[in-house]
Formats: sequence, C-alpha cells, structure tokens
Amino acid sequence: MHPYRSHTCGDLRLSDEGQTIRLSGWVHRVRDHGGVLFIDLRDHYGMTQCVVDPDSAAFGLAETVRSEWCIRIDATVKKRTEETINPDLPTGEIEVFIRDMEVLGSAKELPLPVFGEQEYPEEVRLKYRFLDLRREKLHNNMILRSNVVRDIRDRMWAIGFNEFQTPIITASSPEGARDFLVPSRLHPGKFYALPQAPQQFKQLLMVSGFDKYFQIAPCFRDEDPRADRSPTDFYQLDMEMSFVTQQEVFDTIEPVIAGVFEKFGNDRPVNRDWPQISYKDSALWYGTDKPDLRNPIKMQIVSEHFAGSGFAIFANLLEQPGTEIRAIPAPKGGSRKFCDRMNKFAQGEGLPGMGYIFWRKAEDGSMEAAGPLAKNIGPERTEAIRQQLGLEVGDAAFFLGGKPKQFQAVAAKARVTIGEELGHTDKERFEFAWIVDFPIYEKDEETGEIDFEHNPFSMPQGGMEALEGDPLEVLGYQYDLSCNGHELVSGAIRNHKPEIMYKAFEIAGYPNDEVNKRFGGMVNAFQYGAPPHGGCAAGIDRIVMLLADEANIREVMLFPMNQKAEDLMMGAPNEPDTAQLRELHLRLNLPEE
Repeated sequence: MHPYRSHTCGDLRLSDEGQTIRLSGWVHRVRDHGGVLFIDLRDHYGMTQCVVDPDSAAFGLAETVRSEWCIRIDATVKKRTEETINPDLPTGEIEVFIRDMEVLGSAKELPLPVFGEQEYPEEVRLKYRFLDLRREKLHNNMILRSNVVRDIRDRMWAIGFNEFQTPIITASSPEGARDFLVPSRLHPGKFYALPQAPQQFKQLLMVSGFDKYFQIAPCFRDEDPRADRSPTDFYQLDMEMSFVTQQEVFDTIEPVIAGVFEKFGNDRPVNRDWPQISYKDSALWYGTDKPDLRNPIKMQIVSEHFAGSGFAIFANLLEQPGTEIRAIPAPKGGSRKFCDRMNKFAQGEGLPGMGYIFWRKAEDGSMEAAGPLAKNIGPERTEAIRQQLGLEVGDAAFFLGGKPKQFQAVAAKARVTIGEELGHTDKERFEFAWIVDFPIYEKDEETGEIDFEHNPFSMPQGGMEALEGDPLEVLGYQYDLSCNGHELVSGAIRNHKPEIMYKAFEIAGYPNDEVNKRFGGMVNAFQYGAPPHGGCAAGIDRIVMLLADEANIREVMLFPMNQKAEDLMMGAPNEPDTAQLRELHLRLNLPEE
C-alpha cells in the first residue's frame, strides 16, 4: 500500500464498504461521543468521517490529536446507519473505523479557526495565510481561480491566439502608475522596472508579424490599495490583434468573457447584449466610467429649471462657467425619512447636504411637490422637473450642482446607494457595457496645461487631422468593459504611426527627444512597417472576485498584501543588508521620523 494514502478524503463511497484503506489529511474537528471518538479528516479533495473506539490500537494516540494536526490512518470502510447519513457530504453514506494511526505533523494552538467561516481580523488572516487558505470558502475561491484561468486559456487557443511570455524585467515607462524599480548590479546607478503591463511588448509582437497574441500576464504597479485593486501586483488576460477595428476586438473578446461568466457564475443570468456607451454619456448618466447597469437609474441635467429660480444657491452657481445641476431620480423614494437619510449620506461624503424634492398626494387628492427646494422654485418648475424625470406620486429626486468633475464621484455613490436602498438594483445577474469614445486629453484647471487624460498610445479618432483642432475635443479609439460597477477590461486601437504619435505627445508637452527616450524601442519599430493593431487586457482577479461574489479582491488572491502593501506572512518589504547595498552601489537616504 502507498505510504500515505490509497484514496483521498473525497473518494470513498458505499461501493467501497468492507475495504481496508489508508487516508492522510488534516483533522478538521474531533468529537467525543461517550468514549467513541469521531474525527473528520479533510484533504484537498473532501472530507471523511473517521471513528475510533477504545478497542482500537490507535485509540490512545487518537485521544491526543487536535484540530489541524496532519495524520495518516489505516481503516476499514463501513456503511453508516440510516439516521447518521449526511446527504451534504459526498462521502456521507460511509464512515471508516480506524485500526492504525500516525501523526505526520502536529499543530500548535491555532492563531485563527479553520473550521467554519467565522469573521477574523484580516491582519491575522494574512500573517497566517497558509492556515486561512485551508478554510473551505477561501480554498474553493482559489480552485475557482485556477479553473477560470484554465478556461480562459482554452478559449483563447480555440479562437486562434498564440500564447507568448513577455519580459518581467524591463525599462521604466510612464503608464499611469508608479513603477517598481530594480537596481542593476552590472550597471551601477541604473535601474530596471517591473512591467506595469506588457503593453509595449505586445505591440512589438504585432510589428514582429505575430497576428494574435495572448498571455495570462503578471503586472506590477505601486498603487494605493482599494477593495478591487491590489497595491502591488495582479494578473490579466492580455491580448493583441493585427489588422483589426475596434468592433472586431469587441466581437473577439465578448464570447470569451461571457462564456467564463456563464460557466462559473452559478447560474446567474449573463446579459449578452452589451451596450456601447460613450464616456461622456456614462459620466452624465452614472457619474462614472464603470457603471453598474443592474441599477436602472440614470441621472439627468436639470440646470434650466434652476436658472434664475428662487433657490439662490443653484441659481448663483449656474452663473459661473462650466457648472450644471444634475438630478438623480429616486422612484419609490418619496418620503421625508428617506430624503433625510440621503441628506445624511451626502454629509458623510463631505457635502453640506443634498437638495431634494419628493412628490406626494395632497389632501384634495392631487399631486404635490414637497421639500425645501420645491418651496423655493415653485410649482411650475417642480412639475417640469417631474415630467422630465418621469416621476410619479411616491417618488423623489436629489440634486447636486457645480462643475461636474467636482461632484461626479459623490453623485455616482448616491445613485448606487439609492438603487440599493430602494430595491432597484438586481444583485443576481451580470450586466456588461462597453464604455467608448474616451477623451485623449484633459486640461489642468490650475495651470491650464494639456496632458493625457487616458492611454497615450491610443489612436485618435480622425488621425492626424483630429490633432490639428481643439485637443479637448479629441477622442480616442479607447474602450473599457464594465461589469456590475467594476472595470473588467481596458484596451484600445493603438497609435501605430510615428508622425501621429509624435504629434500626440507634443500636444501634451513631450518633445520628440523625450518620446524617443521613453519609448525608443516602440517608436523605432513603428518605422519599419507597423500594422494597424489593437487589443485589450481583462483583470483576472476582478473576474474571479465577481464570480466568487466577494467584495474584496484579497479573497481571491493566494498571498495578497495588506492595505499598507505589506506581506505580513513573509515579512516584505524588508531591509537589505549592508553587503547587498554595497554590491548594488546604493546608499539609503531615509526620511527623518
């Protein structure tokens, strides 16, 4: 017999009754039933109930074992009595009677429980991640992740893509986040960088004549953490295609993403009709470029109803250039209690409050508008607002004003809160949308300088001719895919013509020599017959997070950092020793405490 096991803890069935078997695994829990010990033995594959009584030679040792000890047992398979069958367990029709036992690895007192799914401080969970990963839910999340990656890989191969691995050590490149730098021992004073994405390499692959590339790529960015973003590294499905239009990229990646969600989404409906929404409209309707379309609420501009009105705050605000008043409809939100609750929400976001109007039935049976705003602007304006928003008795609307970029984030949060609290958001489905027509440039309001608002490598719509006009009107062939309020995919048709690239960077204040210095490899390659090309990247971690129905991305990553970008388990980052610094010709210049 094998030294450790003849079967796994998920293998045994009623057909194995009477067999002598060997199992190895972890003690999930021990129960003492009047001198008879029941040990639930667990491994990667499942759980088996083991029984040992005082007649067994292993009883003395069995009395000493505790949760999470790693043991081997020799046992006989027996049928459970009808009343003890566990229908929730694949092995629930049998149990095994222990004849012999060996402790393969004892365990100290546990710093956190593995049995059950109790809440426990995240810092402890991350420090003892190897124990945390034994918990059923987290363990299953990692198996889900593995299966999703394999499925994505199979789908990409099936549609004619080739998988290539691009370098992990490369040159620093400004791509929207901070680089992780790696000092060079052989070239003192110079640094490599970990790639923020394989962006330049995958474009160079297209220039090299490889028509369809993909990779499950590790990416490294020194970013501030949030619930759906790791502060250090993440994985993405990276893909690129030659001789394609924007729509062809959509048509290629949509079946891959939709197929994964249909296969692993636990039968939650997946909308296959993915709308294409302009960045401008998405910002207006939803306050964000990653809208949650499970919530049907759309914001609208209602400035005309407040211009010159009796509500001086909004009326005066609208006299300033670039300002507007935006309404968030709230069907079924027409009570003062709910309006007060949303007012409190706005105050929690740093605003003095949020204007509102709600419509109710008057004593004479007619409809009337209520709330401070209604009194200030009068019945004609409130009726015009109601009709524009399509609201009825029992509904409400909330209002925010100013320059859109200053209040848009709060408006987006308010829309989400209203949708959830009033029951408009359907949590049991996946809703996708392409966000298109991103502006390439933005103006710094303080300095007046033009800089890139989004990916600088995107082809401007209209090519060189578009760059001759107002930079703030230039749109790019750039796109994101949003799902349930998260950005899942980002991509573009690339700017593959050196003359257009130089002009695009010149507008943003980068002279040609700076472009050559930062992107020399790619610019040089584009002078040797670069094909039109485009692609995208899909966040593996976020995809799995949505499929696992987790709110935090760390729940689907094997060994994540904490919120301070620290690895509590391995002790990273740590201090280099003097010999390492000397070899790299480095000296620390630490800030004063």
